[in-house]
Amino acid sequence: MTTGEAPDSAIHLEIYKKAALLKANDERSRKVIMTGRLMMPYYSYRGQEIIPAAMATALSDDDYWVTIYRGIHDMLAKGMPLNDLWAEIAGRVDGTCKGKGGPMHLTYPKKGIMVTTGIVGSSMPIANGLGWASQLSGDGRVTVATFGDGASNIGAFHESLNLASVWKLPVIFLCQNNLYGEHTAYAKATSVRRIADRATAYDMPGIHVDGNDPIAMLAAAREAVARARAGDGPTLIEAMTFRFHGHVFGDADAYMDKAQKQAAMANDPVPIFRSRLVADGIATEDELTAIEADIERQIDAAVEFALASPFPELGELTTDVYGEGDAA
Repeated sequence: MTTGEAPDSAIHLEIYKKAALLKANDERSRKVIMTGRLMMPYYSYRGQEIIPAAMATALSDDDYWVTIYRGIHDMLAKGMPLNDLWAEIAGRVDGTCKGKGGPMHLTYPKKGIMVTTGIVGSSMPIANGLGWASQLSGDGRVTVATFGDGASNIGAFHESLNLASVWKLPVIFLCQNNLYGEHTAYAKATSVRRIADRATAYDMPGIHVDGNDPIAMLAAAREAVARARAGDGPTLIEAMTFRFHGHVFGDADAYMDKAQKQAAMANDPVPIFRSRLVADGIATEDELTAIEADIERQIDAAVEFALASPFPELGELTTDVYGEGDAA
């Protein structure tokens, strides 16, 4: 399939499966916290599921993805196993980081999910490092750096885009613009109408796309991946979306425009895409219901796996923290 052509039915369905998983996992996460089964910081991504679902479909397992501390949706879309995810956010030893990373510092290199930190905008310089390594080794890997609209105003954004362009690194800068940088509305902190317009200053393509439209999002992702893999350098994608909940779980989101929020939730992209699949004859109602039921079973099993997993031993506090051997 060439860039610009409509994806076939199997790709449509694959994107939906990922989006449905992300939606169900977020809803379960909030439920588990509210019922007191787990206590943890949690950053809901509800409303943004289509962006990583489409982006991940355009990538291979070997490609890298460097996301942010509120990027569980990116990680699941890229292939992080549910058991490993839930054990980690539960602080258990069977988690991806043996329970020491928690919800904000998830990583899973087996699927290219790399080095998540709690520093705003840190995904971009890390992605450049991975992109440079791929360029030097010639391994053909593409690296995606996810960040929010607020992070586009920090130095790391500008420095990373400039260097990636100078060196023609195989990096995709994916801004999930949900219109709020933590607790601040986009217009109050950002001078440009579109973040994608900033790409011009760094001599790279800037794509402004409806991140809630799976077909448009996939086309943008494929275009950027093809460019990076061909050695033509980076792309900045600004995917427009909206998060349905506050910055962190428990945030009353009083700073959000209520009418804007209601309109966004009324246009929830996951059920809209679901209806589209049925209307276009790509899947039946029964087939989608079966997919969703299987996802719920998988999440059930992952939650129970996590809660049954042991807590780390005390010795894990210093494992992978201090180097071995005598101090210099």
